[in-house]
Amino acid sequence: MKLTKREFLINSAKLLALSSLPLSTRLALGNQHWDVIVVGAGTAGLPTALFASQRGARVLLVEKAAALGGTLYLSTGQIAGAGTVFQDSKGIKDTPEDHFDDIMRINGNTSDPELTRLLVNHAGSTINWLAANGYQIFEDHPVTGIGHDHFKTARYLQGLEGGISILKVLNPMIQDTIQRGSMSLLLNTGVVDLMQAKDASIKGVIVEDEDGRKVQYEGNNTVLASGGCASNPHLFEELHKVPLYCQIAYPFSQGAGLVLGQAAGGYIHGGEKYASLPGAILADDKYPSPMYAHAPLYTPKRQPWEILVNSQGERFVQEDHPSIDHIERGILKQPGHRHWAIFDQKILDKSPPIITGWNSDRIVTESKKHTMFKSENDLITLAVKSGLSPRKLLASVDQFNRNLIYNREDPFGRTHRPLPIAKPPFYSIRMQGWTLCSFAGLAVNSKLEVIKPNLEPIKNLYAVGEVIGAGTTLGNAYVNGMLVTPAITFGRLLGERILPLS
Repeated sequence: MKLTKREFLINSAKLLALSSLPLSTRLALGNQHWDVIVVGAGTAGLPTALFASQRGARVLLVEKAAALGGTLYLSTGQIAGAGTVFQDSKGIKDTPEDHFDDIMRINGNTSDPELTRLLVNHAGSTINWLAANGYQIFEDHPVTGIGHDHFKTARYLQGLEGGISILKVLNPMIQDTIQRGSMSLLLNTGVVDLMQAKDASIKGVIVEDEDGRKVQYEGNNTVLASGGCASNPHLFEELHKVPLYCQIAYPFSQGAGLVLGQAAGGYIHGGEKYASLPGAILADDKYPSPMYAHAPLYTPKRQPWEILVNSQGERFVQEDHPSIDHIERGILKQPGHRHWAIFDQKILDKSPPIITGWNSDRIVTESKKHTMFKSENDLITLAVKSGLSPRKLLASVDQFNRNLIYNREDPFGRTHRPLPIAKPPFYSIRMQGWTLCSFAGLAVNSKLEVIKPNLEPIKNLYAVGEVIGAGTTLGNAYVNGMLVTPAITFGRLLGERILPLS
């Protein structure tokens, strides 16, 4: 990705030059009145600003970071929609209704039905718009799934450079719009407050630049598109009642938009939809910790040879279950969302690597120096060193081995049992449930207006992207493409038709 990063920074430098305005110019912009002020220039903010400007709106785009793109810079950029040109080229028949049913099947009907239906009705046309402007995908895509539970129909696709592929479509259009004077851009600038009239309507924003100078910008419509809070451990835990275990999200995902929207009278919901991804191997015990390595535990790609145990040393899930959602939900029920892979030397030698890109020698080396890896010649010592109950770990391994040797049914229904765990040394890898997004977000209606607890909209205030909560379209599961797709699609809808410009 180094070359991609270099190209991205070169493109961003052009925008930075356009936005490096002297204070007098920034103050002059503050004397103007804007049709639309977009807070956040990422996955949702860029299409909102772009499509609003194409309708003739005078747009001010405000971004806290020094470059455009937001989470697109880190994202795999996987998206999904029905009725796309990519499906047509392969003779795949699909409908928004089928897409809706697939989403609800995977998340157990826990995403917002009205907004999910709004999404599926427009996701295909959004993807077709990307394709018409140069978006290219992998040759074997669309597919039914990659790293999460699969759709019934192949509609899931990814650009050749992940999220950067999407940014490369948006970036030239944004540059052209700025150069033509249809949009003004402020980088290195954070919105610190909303301007609110006596009738509670929003009249604009107050921003602060990197030197601490504050300027007011008045506008007819303000759109919060500043992302979630998955890099703010205190706010994340407050909203989800779960610690932020892993520090991996976009650094500017600090929850500023959540605070602004709530202060204006909106409310935050969806934290209870928190879902945990499996297999993070953390750098240390200090939450949030950087991710040191990752074991996907994704059975369609690698069948398990190890057993998984919880902090008591007990098995808790069918390790070879075909649904990764099933495994994720099992992990979510365990204390601290921790899980350990337990295996022996023969399994290490014979099995495909549990950690992508590693080999057995690497695991042996790490077990001698890294706190998350342990290796001992007996299971009792391994349990003690790993922080597990020796008695319960011995019982778990013994039951697994006996059922395998005597060809008895596994109590969890597991069928892939190539080897017993019997040849020392024995190994454990401590893993952690984790996430890179925030499920909690500002409540919005079908027009993407921020709403109060009584469901009344806050006049002139809209929200789009992760600031409305990943759980809005994900539900309480990880569903293919339901992070990036709604951000782009809802941003497009806001700018293209929802925002009133008269």
